[in-house]
Amino acid sequence: MADTAPRTMIRAGRRAQASFGGRPSSGTRHPLVATAMVLPLAALLVVVFGGWDAVVTQASSVGVMLGR
Repeated sequence: MADTAPRTMIRAGRRAQASFGGRPSSGTRHPLVATAMVLPLAALLVVVFGGWDAVVTQASSVGVMLGR
């Protein structure tokens, strides 16, 4: 009797996904979706911590190292 609960829960989860039209997650995400999720947080961190100057400094340093 104790072994029936986990199997029942797995089947219920599959049925719930099917009813919402979802497919099992493969664990990957499209790069544009990931970018769209990260950019608002990155912008917020730049504004809150004043990181724009650091980004510009690092970019110019990389440009100098590359010879531009």
